[in-house]
Amino acid sequence: MSSTHESRNFFLSGPAGKLEAVLWTPATGMPSIAAVVCHPHPLFGGTMHNKVVFQAAKALDSVGIAVLRFNFRGAGLSAGAHDKGISEVHDVQAALEFMAGEFAGTPLLVAGFSFGCWVGLRAGCKDTRVEKLIGIGAPVNSSDFSYLSKCTKPKLFVHGANDEFGDVEWVRRMVASLPGENELTVVDGVDHFFTGKIEELGQAVRNWLEAAKHSAAKRSQV
Repeated sequence: MSSTHESRNFFLSGPAGKLEAVLWTPATGMPSIAAVVCHPHPLFGGTMHNKVVFQAAKALDSVGIAVLRFNFRGAGLSAGAHDKGISEVHDVQAALEFMAGEFAGTPLLVAGFSFGCWVGLRAGCKDTRVEKLIGIGAPVNSSDFSYLSKCTKPKLFVHGANDEFGDVEWVRRMVASLPGENELTVVDGVDHFFTGKIEELGQAVRNWLEAAKHSAAKRSQV
């Protein structure tokens, strides 16, 4: 995966103070989609520099999507304190507001890994500007994803077959029950962090986005 982008490190305005962020913008012009990628649990070392988050960002970047990673409140250099995923939804909303302002009229996408999946998709489901959702390593063993039952937006889930925080059969049942267009890619033989096969995570994201682009192009020709 490769792309040419401009990178910007900065602080965006969040509800609890400044949020540390990195924005990758395609050097070739306006992106077709602008994405926010959310990181895993900050109390267990999760930040925007997590390898899974970085790999997801690389995959998005490689197909010409603008990508914003940021640290939730209390993580890295971000202001505020951890709030068990409650107020962190507002951090995601602040990141989406930034991207909507930076790329006016561009559809938005939310991706999240683990804790970032649980929090990010909750914000993404509510925001009408968000058209697509990507959930990576959904921690279904300990988190309530019932809010997805009313979310009809296209969703991709990528999951490790041996994920210790999200039983894969539970994830299969959840995805099968959801409304709208949903896809699940299970990477065999890997844990929650896709150890040893992280490139397959990136490929799953690329495949899904490219398939969606192809389908949209076919519909426009009808």
